[in-house]
Amino acid sequence: MPSLDDQRNDTDAAARQIVLSSSESEYFNRLMPAIKDADFSGKGGQLLQSLAQYSAKREAEIEGICSVNHQGFVSSVDQLSKVRDGSVALMTDVLGLNQSIQSSTEKLAEQKKALVESRGVRQNIDEANQALHDCLEVLRLANQVHDLLGRKNHYSALRALDELQNVHLLEITQYRLAELIQKSVPATKKLVGDAVMADLNTWLFRIRETSQFLGEVAFYHIEQRRTRQKDRAENNVAPSNFKLNSAVELVADEDEEFDILDNEDVQVDFTPLFECMHIHNALGQTDKFKIDYAATRRQQKELLMPISITLVDPEGASLSELLEGIAGFAIIEKATIKKAPTLRSLTDVDELWDSMCQTAIALISNALYEVTNAELLLKIKGVIALFIQTMSSWNYPVRSLDTFLLTLFDKYAELLKRRFSDDFQEIVSTDDYMPMPIHKADEYDKVVNVSWYTPEKARDEIRFPCVLPFSQMYPLCCIDIRNFLNQFYFFSDDHFQHPKIIDDTLKTSLVDRLSTQYLGQIVQILINLEHFEIACQELEQLLVAARSNVSAGGAIALKASEEFRNSKKTAEKRIFELVNSKIDDLIGTAEYDWMASNFETEPSNYMQTLTRYLSNIMNTVLLGLPTEIKELIYFDALSHAATTILSLPLSPEVKSISPHGVAALAKDVQYLTEFVNTLDNPILKENLDELQQTVSLMQTENSEEFYDVATRNKKYGRVDAVNGPILLEK
Repeated sequence: MPSLDDQRNDTDAAARQIVLSSSESEYFNRLMPAIKDADFSGKGGQLLQSLAQYSAKREAEIEGICSVNHQGFVSSVDQLSKVRDGSVALMTDVLGLNQSIQSSTEKLAEQKKALVESRGVRQNIDEANQALHDCLEVLRLANQVHDLLGRKNHYSALRALDELQNVHLLEITQYRLAELIQKSVPATKKLVGDAVMADLNTWLFRIRETSQFLGEVAFYHIEQRRTRQKDRAENNVAPSNFKLNSAVELVADEDEEFDILDNEDVQVDFTPLFECMHIHNALGQTDKFKIDYAATRRQQKELLMPISITLVDPEGASLSELLEGIAGFAIIEKATIKKAPTLRSLTDVDELWDSMCQTAIALISNALYEVTNAELLLKIKGVIALFIQTMSSWNYPVRSLDTFLLTLFDKYAELLKRRFSDDFQEIVSTDDYMPMPIHKADEYDKVVNVSWYTPEKARDEIRFPCVLPFSQMYPLCCIDIRNFLNQFYFFSDDHFQHPKIIDDTLKTSLVDRLSTQYLGQIVQILINLEHFEIACQELEQLLVAARSNVSAGGAIALKASEEFRNSKKTAEKRIFELVNSKIDDLIGTAEYDWMASNFETEPSNYMQTLTRYLSNIMNTVLLGLPTEIKELIYFDALSHAATTILSLPLSPEVKSISPHGVAALAKDVQYLTEFVNTLDNPILKENLDELQQTVSLMQTENSEEFYDVATRNKKYGRVDAVNGPILLEK
């Protein structure tokens, strides 16, 4: 157990460490644990006693030091007091100096403040001056825009406005003036757009007023090309085979340069259009401009088309003005496509063109009823043809107009047929259908000259009076046909794409006469048709000469030859019908007594009449026909007669036939056979083979021969296998 001295020594050591701490923090760091330990161990009193003893000891040491050095200490205190007094005086001087410096500094600060304020004012003045200058420049440019608009310098005005908006306004954005001007920019741009559109509308109005004259100049130019083409065709055959506007014609005419839009008569300046396009492109309104321009042109197209026209005015001015206006309008559209491809599409232009064509066709069609004169209609066709050729040179489709020419041709053909109808009807109705007698040489020459007829004898060998094979209708028809054809093919001059229609429309009225019941007329018509067919080559040459060499293409293949051949066949068929009808009538008078008990010694009356009829018509009415036709008529007539006679005993009404009845039939057949033998034509005899063999079969006593194949083929080979047994049974 520790002693009391040891505890005291520990407490004194702790107190000494606390007192000797080098810093306040260290002092507290040592004090607090010492107090805590002393309190915990119950040595708090000892700690306080140790601290008190240490304090007393230290005070004793201080008193000892002070008693030894007291004089020095007093001297030091005096010196310290003097230093303190000097320090106080110096402090007073420093405070005074500080007060003086502070006063000077305040004055300097006031002066500096005044200088700073002066510089700010100057800067504000400079800034205000610059702002005023910038604003004045902006105002100057704004006024310049309006001045340029006033002088119609639209693009310069737009550039100045763009410079104002994108450069100068950005420099004064802090001022309200910039806001005001910025708000006015769209309105100013609209003013530029309106101004350039006003100029464009003025240009469009002038163009509309110029369209008709432009079309007139274009027509005149095409007419000149027509003339040059005809001149070249006269000097050289080759160019005549090529149409106007063909590649060959264009090459041949390339030396004649002519600008339809810029010549001494008319000048079309597209500058306003280009400027308007440029302005709207700069404004970003290209699509809107295209739509507005297209709408304006559609309106102008509507204004161009009249409500109605007349085709009977003296100079044809109404139709010419219509077509010239359309031509001028369409030429401007094509030129616009070439000069500004992005503005107008080919589809829009073609739609306008089709609309104008349909309207023009409707107007002309509605006025056609006024035209009753073929020559006037020919002039109308000429104007339309000139219009078609003019627009073809600008690559416009003209199919609808070409088709409309067919309507005009139908009208023209109707007028011509109406004019020539009376003449043809009089010629045909008054013809005597007899060979034409000629009494004098000059009369013969006139007929030969106007007719397509090649005499079999030379002119010197002919003795007058003489008879020509055709009737007087033929030369008269030839004269009228020449005039008629010439009038028809006048329509194909210059431009007509349907020459076949003309050929098809030309029909002879001779075929209508074939319905007559008079055989003599039919025969003479057949003879006339023979001459018409022979004349086809000459007629084709006449047609070639009658139509235009410029627009017609190649030689004409006239269908008249085929028509004549068909008409001849119709006439021949009609002759066969009339002859056979007469034969039927004669055989219909046959009065056979099939159950006769007496033998007839003479042929029947109908048979005698039949043979006389055939002989007479061949030597009179049919005498002028070619031999082959007469033989064909004989062949058909005898074949028909044999068939009809054979049908008499086969009639269901005949139940049985006596030998004397068969003999009477055989007598008539023999009479007919003798008549045929006199004609000296073996082919005609063959027509009676079946009739002769059938009568022989009816007369045979051995009917079994017919049923024997070998015998039948030898004696009755032409007898019908069905009719033979029927007649044997009867």
